[in-house]
Order: sequence, then C-alpha cells, then structure tokens
Amino acid sequence: MKLARIRTADGIRPALIASDGTAHDISSEVSDIAAQTVAPDALAKLEGLAPTDFPVLKGDYAPVIDDVRRMFCIGLNYSDHAAEAGMPIPSEPILFMKTCPATGANDPIILPKGSEKTDWEVELGAVIGSRAHHVTEEDALSHVAGYCVINDVSERAFQTERGGQWTKGKSCDSFGPIGPWLVTPDEVPDPQSLAMHLDVNGARKQTGTTATMIFSVAQIISYLSRFVTLVPGDVISTGTPPGVGMGMSPQQFLREGDVVELSVEGLGTQRQRVEAYHDTF
Repeated sequence: MKLARIRTADGIRPALIASDGTAHDISSEVSDIAAQTVAPDALAKLEGLAPTDFPVLKGDYAPVIDDVRRMFCIGLNYSDHAAEAGMPIPSEPILFMKTCPATGANDPIILPKGSEKTDWEVELGAVIGSRAHHVTEEDALSHVAGYCVINDVSERAFQTERGGQWTKGKSCDSFGPIGPWLVTPDEVPDPQSLAMHLDVNGARKQTGTTATMIFSVAQIISYLSRFVTLVPGDVISTGTPPGVGMGMSPQQFLREGDVVELSVEGLGTQRQRVEAYHDTF
C-alpha cells in the first residue's frame, strides 16, 4: 500500500496511490495521514481499500505524514561515504536531529541566508508505527509503518565549520523533503536491498544501495530505542551513500536554479528546484 498527502484547493487530502501512479482521495475513510493513522490497527483498516474505488486527486505532494514532530538521522552510515567525508567508520550509529518542518517531495530547496555549501543526500526513511522501547533487532522492523524517500539537505559550513553539533546545518527551512509516498512494509520485504540515486541538473551524483549500510534499519531502530522511546509518527533517516558535494574534488554545492532529482527503489521520486534565500514564514 502506498499512501500520500496531496495539496488541493480545498486543503491537504489523504490519498492511496494506484499502480499507475495516480492519487485517489480517501478522505471519506481517514481525515489525514498522521501519527494515529500509521498505528497498526489504523493501517489495517486501510489495507483492503482499492484506490480506484475513490476519486482521483490532482495536486502537489505534501509531506508524507502530517506534523512530523521528531526526525532522527543517522550520520556516516555508509562506509564509502565516511571515507569521502574523511571520517572514521563509526562503531555505533551517529545520531543527530533535523528540527525543521517537513516539506513535500517536490517543494523547493531554499538556500539559507549566508549559505555557501548547501549539499544533497538521498536517504531511505523509516516511519515508526508503534511504540518501540528497548526492542530487539529481531523485532525492530515490526514497529515500522512504512518507508519513504528523504533528501537530507545539509549546509556543510553551518554543520562542520561553525562549532557545536550538526543540527544547525541540517535544520534550515526547506531542508526536510519527505515522500512522495509512505510505502507499507508488505511492499518492501527487504529494506536492505533497495537501490537509490540522486541527480543534479541531470548529472548522476549518487548511486548506492541500502545493502551497503554499516547499520541496518533494524539495528538502528533497536539502538535508538535504548535511549529514546520511539512513538508513532517518528521519522528515521538512515544515512546516505557516497557522492555528496562535500566529498567531490573540487567540492560542488547547490546554487539557485539547480534541479535535484532523487529516488529510492519502489518508494517514488522527488524533484526539487533550488531557490535563492527568502523568508518562508
């Protein structure tokens, strides 16, 4: 099952995605795709729905889940990305947070004021569907409501050259594209075998597979749950393969007018145009 949230003239509507990629309005069945919607019992009620029994929706993709409160991110989770960053392979998952509001899959990336090094990162996202507290690796994936594409947009100067933690380089407005779809685990039998790629202006920058993660999705969830109780609606961004602008020689970063396109196998595609700084509020 593929779920989405679509912006229309009448507001955001929850949708089921049909096999041909069309979105169908299921607002008669559920008010939104939110934390309560991705709980196991709520998802089970949607499983039997046929998208084509509902009206077609036209509009842009909103963030795949409403009101994302917490986005946990794992740094340096691909050994070849750690190498290009000049950092050692971590012995435990590196945790940081994105604190910006989530944005839609095709919403623009807005360069922060003073930015010189805004970068791209295609990542597999996992959305938690049930409370996870000290869970085992064997049980961890049972707490996942679904998977999605995430672009962990990053301002590298803010992240690495301004002292303190990474969060301020990860949390600028527009740095949280999530979606287009939330794909339930029955359609993703092995999250560790998904191809992914990212292009900038039509040129391939990142090519990878989740098979080369240092820490698997199950390991990440189990690990995080030892320190933080994960709850429905939490989003985990699981790391990026090599090919980020920071790791190139010479380094390459996003500029106004650039177009970023990224995809994770079976989870859909994002497309973002880069805009000059402007206040979004």
